[in-house]
Amino acid sequence: MRPRFGFTSQWSQLMSSVQVGTTFQPDERPYFFWEYEITDSQIHELLRQGSSLDKTWLITRILEYAKWEDIWHYLTPADIHQHLANMRFRRPADRELWTYALNRWSQRD
Repeated sequence: MRPRFGFTSQWSQLMSSVQVGTTFQPDERPYFFWEYEITDSQIHELLRQGSSLDKTWLITRILEYAKWEDIWHYLTPADIHQHLANMRFRRPADRELWTYALNRWSQRD
């Protein structure tokens, strides 16, 4: 089988260079915002004080592209739950998975 080139290959290379549980610097762009000029501190600020639309977009982006350990650097289950109804995932199954996970986690409380 021939190796595939292009976006998938570039994404794989980028992801393989990221440490699990990445330590983000406030003035650096996180790996999952590769095509946007946004820093770690700007993301945190928008998640705290941005519009509902900004928060929903950021949360969706983080859930779709960040590694599991890195999701929790930015989000809590309550953040996800609050915005889930308005999120537009690339893969519809992602909504089902997050809905299921949030329901299971809430049953433990």
